[in-house]
Amino acid sequence: MINTSMNSKAKPFLLKPAGKDYLWGGSRLNDDFSKGIDLEPLAETWECSTHPDGPSLVASGEFCGMLLSDVLKEHPGFLGTHPGTKGELPILIKFIDAKKDLSVQVHPDDAYAYEKENGQKGKTEMWYVLDASRDAQLIYGFTHDMNADILRNSLHMGTVEKYLQKVPIHKDDVFFIEPGTVHAIGAGTLVAEVQESSNLTYRMYDYNRTNKNGNLRKLHIDKAMEVVNLKGSATPKQQIRVLNYVPGSATEFLCRCKYFQVERMLINTERCRELVGFQTDSTSFQVLLCTNGCGVFLEESGEALHFFRGDCIFVPADSEAVRIHGKAQFLKVRC
Repeated sequence: MINTSMNSKAKPFLLKPAGKDYLWGGSRLNDDFSKGIDLEPLAETWECSTHPDGPSLVASGEFCGMLLSDVLKEHPGFLGTHPGTKGELPILIKFIDAKKDLSVQVHPDDAYAYEKENGQKGKTEMWYVLDASRDAQLIYGFTHDMNADILRNSLHMGTVEKYLQKVPIHKDDVFFIEPGTVHAIGAGTLVAEVQESSNLTYRMYDYNRTNKNGNLRKLHIDKAMEVVNLKGSATPKQQIRVLNYVPGSATEFLCRCKYFQVERMLINTERCRELVGFQTDSTSFQVLLCTNGCGVFLEESGEALHFFRGDCIFVPADSEAVRIHGKAQFLKVRC
């Protein structure tokens, strides 16, 4: 249980995601991560979310069964020192199973979203590739500078693909997608995504696909044209990453922007005499997304929080110190 008395610090708890059945999804989130969500296809799971389009539930401890947003409203200190709306996370974390190509799309920045979308946030995002088929690729910007009239005409004629930069992707790749960048995840890709808490996507091109009712999916070309970056994009390159080791664990930096910081954390205490200690400070919550393996959080009280591949663990700000035992990999996210 999470003891929230004046003399005790908050404890980590598991989250239960919301699922999305977008037409390009597959079955790997159920097959690989045992999500148990009755959707087919299952395209996304919103693992850590207070967004109204897909809120997470607490799945362990004192608040089990409550919406994460309601818990944060009751306990704003769990967020740390972040300003903003009470009970609202500044980020959203997902698993994405792209069995088919996602639509060619673009996201607005905060300024545009605030002005044109009733005060919503824009969408800056990061992808960490969990798995990719041999020929998997993504779309990242244009191959060269574009003209707005040419782009609009190519969208109308269905010829836009010849202007899009296609980049091969591999397991463990990291991609940072700024607002305004035309992009799409390609088929055969399993991704963890960290983003601003926003659901604003302007779909530009969707390969003339129809939904389950036989209708073409809605495009948002006018809005997309207002936010798209028409400059040609440099080919994204993978940065050199360095693992920093301490007994029982290692971490490597993946991404940092003004909205979030992401590291990869590896735990292996099978041959360690000391377990890995973990605790947040008072400035920010942290989220641990288990991408492989399993283990247990051992609390000072002796209680244990078991986790498995695919689990998402919310650690409130200024948390109780815990020890981690197991063999696992996480994405560790903080703001």
